[in-house]
Parts: sequence; C-alpha cells; structure tokens
Amino acid sequence: MLDLDTTLLILALFAFCGGLIDAAVGGGGLVQVPALLHALPQQSVATVLGTNKLAVLGGNLASIFSYAKRIRIVWKLMLPTMLSAFLFAFVGAWSVSLIPKSVMESVVFVILIAMAVYTFAKKDLGQTHADLTLGRKQVLLGVLMGGLIGFYDGLFGPGSGSLLLFAFVKCFGFDFLNASASAKLVNLATFTAALLFFIPAGHVLWAIGGLVCLSNMAGSVTGTFLALRYGSGFIRVFFLILLVFLIGRMALSIFGITA
Repeated sequence: MLDLDTTLLILALFAFCGGLIDAAVGGGGLVQVPALLHALPQQSVATVLGTNKLAVLGGNLASIFSYAKRIRIVWKLMLPTMLSAFLFAFVGAWSVSLIPKSVMESVVFVILIAMAVYTFAKKDLGQTHADLTLGRKQVLLGVLMGGLIGFYDGLFGPGSGSLLLFAFVKCFGFDFLNASASAKLVNLATFTAALLFFIPAGHVLWAIGGLVCLSNMAGSVTGTFLALRYGSGFIRVFFLILLVFLIGRMALSIFGITA
C-alpha cells in the first residue's frame, strides 16, 4: 500500500504525461483516468471523471493559449461546433449513470482501429492545410461532429481529443497542427459543460484535482511546444503511436484482461 505522498507524486507524473500527450494529439485521458481510478478506489466513477475534467480543463487552457499565438482559427466553423459539443457534453455527463460505458467503449474501440489503419495507409494525410471554403454543409457537419464527440466526452471522455483531431483532418482538410489546435477549442467546450454537471453534483475532489491540474498544465505546455516546434509530421507519428496505445488499453478493458 503506497503512502499518500507517493500516491500524489505518481498522480502528478501521470498527469504531466497525460497533459503532454493531450496537447499534441489528444487521448491523454487514457493515461490520466486509469491512474486516478487506481489511486482513488474508494471514490465513485463519477467523482474520478469529475476530478479528471477539472485537471484537463487547466491543461487545455494552457495549450490553447500557446496555440493561439501561432495558429489561425476558423471561427465560422469552430463556434457552432463548440456550441454543439458543449450542449451534448452536458447531456453525456448527465447520462453517465444511464448508458453502459462498455457500449461506448466498444464503439470507440472499432473507430480507433479504423482511424489507425486509415492514417497509416494515407501517408500524406494531414501534411498540408487546405484553404477551407465554408458553406452550410461544412458548418452542419461540424455541428454533428461536435455533438457526437461531445456526448462521448461528457459520458466517458478518453480518446475524444484524438477523435476530434482525426475528424478535422479527414473532414475539413486541416493539417495535423491546425487540427490539434482546433480540437483543443472543442474540448474546452466539452470539459466546461461536463464540469457544470459534476461540480454541483459534488463529484470533484478539489485538492487532488488542483494538484493534477497543475501537473497537467505543465505537460500541456511541453506538448504544445513539441507540436509547434516539429509540426504536422511529428504529430502524425505521435498520433499513430497513441492510437496503438489507446487500442491496446481498450482491448484490455473490453476483453477483461488484467494489466
């Protein structure tokens, strides 16, 4: 049995790694959420998820601030997408006890495999940034995408950033760098919406959440620096590595393998 100081130190380390991964390619929750579940076995799943949302909100804000200096945001697309994600993330958080997570996990598991195969096969995917001509169709697609991924993020969350990154690359022709920055904005909406449910319900541990938040922010700043420094090629490779990790983690959970 680890003492409290050691447990907090381990949580801080995992939060830093989660923030670094999330800032670059999304999916940091697959590192951070299991660590919190292991460290807080006496707490409900809702409390663990609420505490995690507090932490990743801080990291998300830190990475957005860094990206905003270098990336031109397509606000005509992002604002309706963020609004849709916000609304459906709140519904997802409210549904946390109504919908079996195993169902969502299985669906996302299949999607992640498809994403990994497609990204690996398409060597030029996300290497260039298209000049996006926005019409009603593109905006509606953004709203639909934001709603679906927002609902999943509010309900469970891990991997949502990776889903958003891939969607921006595949559906709108963004390069990986711009897609990563745009995904952070949508996640800002989903994290905020989820917290509006979790905080009044008493599902946030503020002391632990604050520590994990600071560590996550430090990791986010580091991850954003690496993404901006090395560009879309680096993010693509990192993204593929992360997808393999996510698929492995979910496979262990879905098929009941202890790890």
